[in-house]
Amino acid sequence: METTGTHINTAALGAIGMKQAKSVNWNWINAALYEEAVSRGEGHVANGGPLVVKTGQHTGRSAKDKFIVRDAETENSVWWDQNVSMTPSQFDVLWDDFKTYMGEQDLFAQELFGGADLDYRLPVQVITELAWHSLFIRHMLRLPTNDELAGFNAEFTIISMPGFRADPVRHGTRSETVIAVNMTKRLVLIGGTSYAGEIKKSAFSILNYLLPKKSVMPMHCSVNTGNHDDAAIFFGLSGTGKTTLSADPHRTLIGDDEHGWSENGLFNFEGGCYAKMIRLSSEAEPEIYATTKMWATVLENVVMDPQSRELDLDDASLAENSRGAYPLTAIPNASPTGRCGHPKNIIMLTADAFGVLPPIARMTPSQAMYHFLSGYTAKVAGTEKGVTEPEATFSTCFGAPFMPRHPSEYGNLLRDLIAEHKVTCWLVNTGWTGGPYGTGNRMPIKATRALLAAALDGSLNNATFRLDNNFGLEVPVSVPGVDAAILDPRSTWADKAAYDAQAEKLMAMFVNNFAKFNDYVDEGVRSAGPIIG
Repeated sequence: METTGTHINTAALGAIGMKQAKSVNWNWINAALYEEAVSRGEGHVANGGPLVVKTGQHTGRSAKDKFIVRDAETENSVWWDQNVSMTPSQFDVLWDDFKTYMGEQDLFAQELFGGADLDYRLPVQVITELAWHSLFIRHMLRLPTNDELAGFNAEFTIISMPGFRADPVRHGTRSETVIAVNMTKRLVLIGGTSYAGEIKKSAFSILNYLLPKKSVMPMHCSVNTGNHDDAAIFFGLSGTGKTTLSADPHRTLIGDDEHGWSENGLFNFEGGCYAKMIRLSSEAEPEIYATTKMWATVLENVVMDPQSRELDLDDASLAENSRGAYPLTAIPNASPTGRCGHPKNIIMLTADAFGVLPPIARMTPSQAMYHFLSGYTAKVAGTEKGVTEPEATFSTCFGAPFMPRHPSEYGNLLRDLIAEHKVTCWLVNTGWTGGPYGTGNRMPIKATRALLAAALDGSLNNATFRLDNNFGLEVPVSVPGVDAAILDPRSTWADKAAYDAQAEKLMAMFVNNFAKFNDYVDEGVRSAGPIIG
């Protein structure tokens, strides 16, 4: 096969059994990939220089098309209630067909690290069919130095071939789209989707599987730190403000999506950010907005005027989940190392569309584990056909699709680390106040930022607290600069009986969801949930 680029490593392909391709372009730099993507017609250049691409029918993750090979390695280590299995023989047939397809393609190979902790980072090679996918993953993972490339030895390979179509009968898949993870062969195959997030999330799923065996806690979270070694972890599902709230101009950003917590402290898995672009504004999120005007930012499914080359970030006609991928160096206050000390605070974000939870509450370690395993947020009415009122969403560990092991493994690791480092834990509601979605209003971001600032600088610990009647959480009675009325959700509702009914409904949802964890946690955690009856 023809090879181009730097640090060509054909032996790495031979090691995984790949012998044929039209060409393999190794470790091309951003400028070369950008140029190649445009020349191939994979994307277009917007004003300022970002690369605008479309991902077709898949504008988000294909969660139902992800499989883990069930074998001796994974039989007793993967949480099969959450993850879908594939047999080793099905994977072998799939891999053979992938190799046949790849033999006729011009490919791009990158050698990268997942993880900034030098003791725990994962060397990975990523092979892609699209040049822009190769540029994307260079933004997302961490770039080796030239010296590190010279001796690079990948421990995992991720292959993304959007043009490949799986055969459900032949491969045991659900559709023509497939994400197949083989922990024994250390190989991930992605086919039938151009959504680049599948590549990034595959790397993180691998780390989330490997690190707990080394007593390192992997987390779907953002992290920032101040000037006084006061790092903070932000857990939260999509739409809760995890990326927005961690991008604080007064604090150093460690990363916005995936991190590990080892004996060395916190470390970013990534070298970049993958931020939502829809309805992004320069006023609310200036640092992220600025990346939409930067050369080589990759913008997925963002609408662009073909004549003026101006972006319309409010237009969701291509996707509600439009995304921007850019290196962390694009954020002025981002950490160059991707590492910091142990956290002082943990923030668990939820967008409660029921309007029940307080804007901020302090949690005991048992309550923190309860809410970590619950991973609650809520969909709003109108986001899906037939949804006419808020709908609870529980994603354990705030990232169930990327956590292959049983949630109790991650929960126990987190509990032990919280205790060891005496971390203060907060539940923050960025959702609705004064009523549910459709009646109340979205929690003012100014108030959320003020409450977070008080939590992170330690002053909120000196406030007077009351116990929430529904969840037993400690809620501050007053906080300087914040309207005291907003701190008591029930008082913001015109119809108090309606609030009580809504609270009862939400508490029952929590209890029902947590039932599957009762056998895996101690009595302290079981009793840390809602106060029923």
